[in-house]
Amino acid sequence: MSAAQVWSVDPRTGKRREQVAVEATAEDVDSAVRAAHSARGSLADRAVRAAFLRTAADRLDAAKERLIETADAETALGSPRLPGELARTCYQLRAFADIVDEGAFLDVIINHPDDTATPPVPDLRRYKVPLGVVAVYSASNFPFAFSVAGGDTASALAAGCPVVVKAHPDHPATSELAAECLRRAAVEHGIPEAVVGLVHGFEAGVELVKHPLITAAGFTGSVRGGRALFDAAAARPVPIPFHGELGSLNPVVVTESAAAERAEQIGTGLAGAMTLGHGQFCVKPGLVLAPTGEAGDQLVKSLADAVATTGEGVLLDHRMRDNFVAGVAERAALPDVDAPVAPGAGDEHTVSAGFLTVPAARLAAEGEHDVLLEECFGPVTVVARYEDDAEVKAVLSRLPGNLSATVHLSSDEAEGKGDGAAILAELTPLAGRVLVNGWPTGVAVAPAQHHGGPYPATTSTSTSVGGTAIERWLRPVTYQSTPEALLPPELRDDNPLGLPRRVDGRPEH
Repeated sequence: MSAAQVWSVDPRTGKRREQVAVEATAEDVDSAVRAAHSARGSLADRAVRAAFLRTAADRLDAAKERLIETADAETALGSPRLPGELARTCYQLRAFADIVDEGAFLDVIINHPDDTATPPVPDLRRYKVPLGVVAVYSASNFPFAFSVAGGDTASALAAGCPVVVKAHPDHPATSELAAECLRRAAVEHGIPEAVVGLVHGFEAGVELVKHPLITAAGFTGSVRGGRALFDAAAARPVPIPFHGELGSLNPVVVTESAAAERAEQIGTGLAGAMTLGHGQFCVKPGLVLAPTGEAGDQLVKSLADAVATTGEGVLLDHRMRDNFVAGVAERAALPDVDAPVAPGAGDEHTVSAGFLTVPAARLAAEGEHDVLLEECFGPVTVVARYEDDAEVKAVLSRLPGNLSATVHLSSDEAEGKGDGAAILAELTPLAGRVLVNGWPTGVAVAPAQHHGGPYPATTSTSTSVGGTAIERWLRPVTYQSTPEALLPPELRDDNPLGLPRRVDGRPEH
């Protein structure tokens, strides 16, 4: 039987554009992983590695017109979204090149012998080494930044790990073009192009996580798909780390004082955040706790006015469109749920944005309204109207883990007058990023960024954005009482590589 064909599809029409590839067989996956494994040594030199990452960014920049045109044809994300996302992707690669050059990610720690300690301390030297070949699973909603050349790939290569990427079926042609850019950059620096493998197909993704030479995996996608792969990674004869980003509601709390102070501004801001990218961002605010009363009413009116002017949009594929239409219909049919602006189907290819309201008391205890506490992918949010702080706490206590949690405070509350600190304390256990008087959409690529959170937001405590994302693909190793001549250069007393390190408890630069 011949392998299934992989087609590029235009979500605006539902029609096939071109055949891009064929689905990888188990033998194809094995070949890609073994070739990547054989390329590990080519990434050993940090200078070569950093140069490769910068050249990869240059190659993507040089191909940006073709990449953006292809990605738009496959995702309908358009401009300015796609040019901005590609620029972000190139920035990530260059930022990781800087991290590789600096070397602090190696976390070098040296303890010289100390016979006076109890117990005595021998000569100990610790740093981090790459795990090996990493499996990367592309996301549907970020064809550049969380795909072939995205953060998982950039951080893994920076750590010294080759990658094999499982392309997302929503943008296979874009994936092939991006992989070509990375491979060309690798060859320019004497690195085998197999250092970046690419496979297509559902079964290929399953085979990939099971392959014995895969040492870790990074995933961005649905709870169902991510959990299946996570379980497969744990069930291997040798389990591996699985860093999955699965789903997030991203709750928002608006205090009564904040609503009274700037209801219109908050409502308008919420409309922009929940409809950005047609509601297809992983940090879209999906649940908003807003007060009852006049101020809360004004917030809802402002939200309704802004959302009502949002045009119909195309989701990433027709399956997602169908799930969105069915999901909002199920939620809207629940008792005491209203739709000031009804979300749902537009024409046969589009959807319309909207939001639902519900008394917060309906969410405070287990029941049929629990579906409102689950992520609905697309341009919709749920506004839960609360009567008092007790209802806010009751709803928050029922939420699963999230990527972000937000509180909108009044100017007095932001200065410490009121319960702002208490609300932050309630939100902190729920999310990896806590925001005050902002919106979670827009995840800056910065050293202090954390894009992760308690399950099901992610399956680990790590981040997939920012410099510390590199830590996912490293493991520490300590050399004890090892002669200087046998030590890796990173751990020698004379520090020939000029690495930042901590020696006998004191930082050295």
